[in-house]
Amino acid sequence: MLDKVLKYAFGLTGALTGMTLVRFFFIQNGMTEYLTSVSGIGIIVFASLALGIFLYIIGGKIIRVTTSTVEKLESSLQNITLYELMIGAGGLIAGLIIANLISIPIVKIAVIGVPLSIIINVFLGICGIYFAMIKRHDNALPGAFGKGDGADRSRIKILDTSAIIDGRILDISRTGFLEGEILVPGFVLEELRHLADSHDDIVRAKGRRGLDVLNIMKADLKFPVRIGKETRDPHIEVDEQLLNRARELKAKIITNDFNLGKVAKLKGIPVLNINDLANAMKPVAVSGEEMTVRVVKEGKENGQGIGYLDDGTMVVVEGGIKFKNQMIDVVVTSVLQTSAGRMIFARCKTMQYPIAKTN
Repeated sequence: MLDKVLKYAFGLTGALTGMTLVRFFFIQNGMTEYLTSVSGIGIIVFASLALGIFLYIIGGKIIRVTTSTVEKLESSLQNITLYELMIGAGGLIAGLIIANLISIPIVKIAVIGVPLSIIINVFLGICGIYFAMIKRHDNALPGAFGKGDGADRSRIKILDTSAIIDGRILDISRTGFLEGEILVPGFVLEELRHLADSHDDIVRAKGRRGLDVLNIMKADLKFPVRIGKETRDPHIEVDEQLLNRARELKAKIITNDFNLGKVAKLKGIPVLNINDLANAMKPVAVSGEEMTVRVVKEGKENGQGIGYLDDGTMVVVEGGIKFKNQMIDVVVTSVLQTSAGRMIFARCKTMQYPIAKTN
């Protein structure tokens, strides 16, 4: 509705401008009799309609371009800290001062003096902002203006869809181990919304769980969570947009996606994988340690039984298949650590013969 009103306003402005220009032309050339004649009025009406229709047509494009520019400017301003804004303003002032000092003799040159002075002011003003932003992290007064504001950019953590759906990020954040701002890009929130509207029951449940986790995190004031306004580009994958956003903000990505983590590392983007954290927090089992485990299924090798610890670690019990669906005491013989997790090899405690370690 607002777009239509603005387009009509452009058209009306064009019509009034056309009428004013034609009247001004008649008056300046001593043709005032045309102002009341049929032919003169026809020319005024034609010019008004022509310019009004022209501005009405291009008004829509002007509105779209202006709206897009304002949104991009708003997004850029949201990502600029107060410290960087002050540094940029200082660089602009310094550049304009130098430009005005240089322009004092140049402005007196006939014809080209004033335009040349304007160009120098614009050029040196932009250079001042550019060089100031390059050196924005080099704070000459440690502690002044909160140098950490500039460094906070590197403390931003961007949440991936998989990490939100997983839900463990909520408990990790509550423990206080995560520092800095947690950012949820707009395109990640949009992906969660699409998942929550899916016709597949499992996918829909995952999407709703992710939205619930975000609502809880937003309501908990112990840690800052910001929802970005980035829009999803249908021509670019969400993971690629996530990597680009992390590179722009010099932020870290929190994810559960193994492949995304690999790609991010190849591109030099820091990644915090929740699965890696969970594996690192699992208790370390050593050879000779005793534990109790329930054998739930048969292993790959003949006679092997498979059980799991409370944290999900697989335990391969030599000769344990005969104790299927029973709780038994076992002795650890070796531990295998892989990128997929930790695997424990053990034997029944009642077995007296030695078991060779499995690699």
